[in-house]
Amino acid sequence: MKTQLKKDEKIILTTRPHWFSMILPAAITIAGFIAGLYIGDFGIILMLILICYMLYKIAERNNNIWVVTSLRVIDEIGVFSHDSKESPLDKINNVSYSQSFWGKIFGYGDIQIQTAAEVGSTSYHNVSQPKLLKDTITQMQEEYKHDQIKRQATELANAIAFEKEKNKNDLVSELEKLHELKQKGILTEEEYLNQKAKILNSQS
Repeated sequence: MKTQLKKDEKIILTTRPHWFSMILPAAITIAGFIAGLYIGDFGIILMLILICYMLYKIAERNNNIWVVTSLRVIDEIGVFSHDSKESPLDKINNVSYSQSFWGKIFGYGDIQIQTAAEVGSTSYHNVSQPKLLKDTITQMQEEYKHDQIKRQATELANAIAFEKEKNKNDLVSELEKLHELKQKGILTEEEYLNQKAKILNSQS
């Protein structure tokens, strides 16, 4: 994968087009090789072209990937160029998949992802193990939501603890000032005790 991962982001699943997508290029290459055997010198050139074509199709399949991470779904494609599309887990509204008769037998199908973004929905065709991809996205969405709730709860707890600590420090500071006033004779013992009781009651 060429896309750089974010901090603490982990790759959960990587998949690509099913090997069925290579049947047509392979058939063309084989047919071309057979034809090349009967057309003389041009046949060698044809074979070289077909070899380059097949290598390109293999590279194209290897570089056409769908990656599910702990934060997003990444769609990458491109051999000599690089195109990438991302769908954040919290923006995905629905994930569905469909398989034809042969797709069920050989394990490939189509995936559709609906997001809250302007694009709306994205379809991926001839995906290897489409159900696994769909289930993985759904599972990571649930884990992402759980982590978000946990993080918010932690932040709230930290904020409450900070406020309590701040109030405690303020209380100690007020009592110290009150004690200094008593020591300097500005407050009588009775006034000191009354003010101290008021401060303590205000914090209870």
